[in-house]
This record gives sequence, C-alpha cells and structure tokens, in this order.
Amino acid sequence: MAGDNAAPWSVSELSQRLKRMVETEFGHVRLRGEISGWKRAASGHAYLTLKDADAVIDGVIWRGAAAALPFQPQDGLEVVATGKLTTYPGRSKYQIVIERMELAGEGQLMALLEKLKAKLASEGLFDRERKRALPFMPRTIGVITSPTGAVIRDILHRLEDRCPTHVVVWPVQVQGEGAAGQVAAAIRGFDAIRPGGPVPRPDLLIVARGGGSIEDLWAFNEEVVVRAIAECSIPLISAVGHETDTSLSDFAADLRAPTPTAAAEIAVPVLAELRNNIASLSLRSERCARRYHERARERLDALVRVLPRRDALLGPQRQKLDDLGARLGLGLERRVARSRAELDRAAGALRPAMLGQRLAAARARLEAVGKHLDLVHPKAPLQRGYAWVEGRATGKVVATAAEARAAVSIRLQFRDGTVDAKVERAGGKSYADPAPEQGSLL
Repeated sequence: MAGDNAAPWSVSELSQRLKRMVETEFGHVRLRGEISGWKRAASGHAYLTLKDADAVIDGVIWRGAAAALPFQPQDGLEVVATGKLTTYPGRSKYQIVIERMELAGEGQLMALLEKLKAKLASEGLFDRERKRALPFMPRTIGVITSPTGAVIRDILHRLEDRCPTHVVVWPVQVQGEGAAGQVAAAIRGFDAIRPGGPVPRPDLLIVARGGGSIEDLWAFNEEVVVRAIAECSIPLISAVGHETDTSLSDFAADLRAPTPTAAAEIAVPVLAELRNNIASLSLRSERCARRYHERARERLDALVRVLPRRDALLGPQRQKLDDLGARLGLGLERRVARSRAELDRAAGALRPAMLGQRLAAARARLEAVGKHLDLVHPKAPLQRGYAWVEGRATGKVVATAAEARAAVSIRLQFRDGTVDAKVERAGGKSYADPAPEQGSLL
C-alpha cells in the first residue's frame, strides 16, 4: 500500500523468529495427556501425539531419549512428558521435543500389568507343576544382568564367600528401551549352549536387577521375558528388585529371590563366615564410586550448559530426513503401481488373436516384398530371352560395345547356361590385333 515502507519478511525469517520465540517462552514444560499414534522410525526417533478431551499436540522423542524410556509406550497410556516446545518449519507446526516421559500414575501401569498377568496365567506359564528343583551345588552358574552395576558385584562376592563357583555373565541392559529383548535373548542363549562345548553349560541361571520403581523394573514384566523364562530348560532364579518388588518374571521362574544377593545365597550352600564384612566393604566401595561419579557428572553438566544442544542443532534435519524417508516409500509405491498398469496394458496387446492378426499382416507384407524383389532381380530378363554379358577375365558386367571390344573374350549367360565368345572385327580379326595401316592419300 502507498506509504508502507516496512520490508517484507521471507517465510524462513518468519519461521525462525517464531521458533526462537516459542523455544524461549516454553523452554521447559511438563504436559499430561494420552498417547496416540505412537510410531518408531527406522532412525530410532519416535513420534506421537499427546491429547486430552479438547486439544492435541504433536511430539517427538530423539533416539537417545527414546532408548532411555523406562517403559514401552503404546496408544492409550496416560503419561507426563517433560521437554520443550519448538516448531518444525517444514510443516508450519509446533510440537514438543520430549526429553523424559513417565506414566501419569502407577494405576495406569498396574492395570496394564494385571491384564498381561491374567493372559499369561491363563496359558499355564505360572503353574506350580512347571517349577523345577534347583541343583544342590551347581558347578556353573549363568548370571544375566548389567555388567557395570552393583548387582553383579554383589552376586559374585556372595558366591565367592559362600562357595567358590564358576560364573558365566551374560551382560544385558536391565532398564529402558531394548532391555526386555536383551534379557530374553540371554536366557535363550544360555539354554542353547550344548554340554561339552568351549563355554560350559550352566546348571543354574540367575536373572538379576537392583531395586527401583515399577517403571524401572518394567522390562522384567514384558511378555517376551516371561515366555523365555517359562520355556528355559535350565532351572532359573528370578532376583529382580528388592523384597517388596514383584515382577511377572518372579511368577514364571522356578524360584523367586527377594534380592540378587539372596539369589546367590540360595544358589549355593552356606560356607562363608565373612559375609557381613565383605558386604560392608562392597557398600562403601559403591558409595565412593557413586560420589566420584556424581562430582564428575556435576562438572560435566556445567560444561554442557555452555554448549549448544546437539538435538537442538540436528533436530529439524533429523525430522526432515524422517519425513523424506516416508515420502520416498510412498513414491516408490506409486512408481510400482504405474509400472504395473503399463505392464497390464502391454500384456493386453499380446493376446493370441491379436498376435495372429499381426503375424498374418506381416506375412502378407513379406510376400509382397518378395514378389517385388523377383521383378527387380537383375537376372529376371534371362527368362524372356535376354542374355547376361560379362568379361571372362574380369567377371564384370559388359554393358557397352566399347567394353566388349576391350574385353575381347566374353561370357554370355542365358537362362539355361553360359556360352563363351570372342569379339572380332569384320573379316574375322580380333580387336586385340593392331588395326591395319591406311595408305597415304598424297
């Protein structure tokens, strides 16, 4: 409009200003809502929608945060998500980048737990008749737990104190995304070891983890872990959590131990007398290591605060890559559909009747070309009384009288054979002989 001297913004400039404004104003938010449309991309990032009765908001969880989730999200669960709001310029929308997520209440998770427990119980996985007696003194014990936590140290120390036993540790993740799959694979891996191999087959298995909330222990409530325990042919002790903690793994195992340390005591006979001293030293060592780790974490956090977040820098590019990946799949499907349609149209033209018509037309054209070739063949006139003349020495066609005189000896080809001839002057002399000299007229 006249008098308006405000410079127009580009769409990118407006998107960036909106992005900075939203991230500054809502840099830390906690939202409570119901999960809808949960989807895990091939890149490891997760996408979902949080909704309540009146509104919805899109959410994204980057791969690192998704791997640390204490439970497996699914549609219909009510959760509390912590993160920050941002915008995605590629679609002109705002969303929450979720850094942590927990269930809105234990009631939600307990309802899910009871439903799964009833299902597995109905299949007989928890029946007492399935329980097997533990060996009195196992020669080899297989332990499935985290290789860096205090649990494995406690078990090894207690076994060493009570009765020296060969221990094979299968390291697994005991919390977060993927933990259940690793635990189930470890159980089946131990069960698959054959006697007499390079790795001794355990006489007893211990599945162990330290205490924590129900979310922390959720991997041991997953169906894949419970089924692996129920199908294992090696006697198994479940030592998940503290005494008050109960998981579905405890119901499927041959025996439940109140703690990982108690599992070690149950596994072997009582022989050690210095158990209390070793446990005290182990606890002090654990506390010192934790304090050192906490101080190092504080220093690291102080450094991290002054550095830009990797997720903030790479977030739009990651999301754009996922978007393009989804579009690529759709594009390939459309290309295959078009190619299939073209193939169907081409196949329609290959019907036997259509091919027969084309073959007949081609045969008629070929016959017509053959007849034309017969008419224009250079030796066709021989059938009408003409002769083909060529030089005997050269084999070339003689087309003029001068060429005949020069050739001297010629060959005449008739329709039924050839005749050799000699070109002569009047009087019987050959053109090869010199011509007679003429007398002088003077």
